[in-house]
Amino acid sequence: QVQLVESGGGLVQPGGSLRLSCAASGISRISFSINGMAWYRQAPGKQRELVAGIGSSGSTKYADSVKGRFTISRDNAKTTVDLQMNSLKPEDTAVYYCKWEGPVNAWGRGTQVTVSS
Repeated sequence: QVQLVESGGGLVQPGGSLRLSCAASGISRISFSINGMAWYRQAPGKQRELVAGIGSSGSTKYADSVKGRFTISRDNAKTTVDLQMNSLKPEDTAVYYCKWEGPVNAWGRGTQVTVSS
């Protein structure tokens, strides 16, 4: 059973940076590497939305709202996926979730990101 654990969230001032990390366990490196990974977020009172995704080939996609500010990356050897977030805005405040896009999707429990002065 795939387990995902997010880390790196916290409180940051507008304009600041955070780096989120998601560690996958219960999965082989091969299985991890051949499937996509993604970061989603959910703000209070809003639906969960895709922030960024990365395919098995390393191709990436981003929500328009984070393009140029966020960067997703993966390390197949470590079975991790990271999200570097720069120039953070108050509207980036949300719980951020990691998702493994395998034959059966798996989700982490989330990490809170709060952008506030």
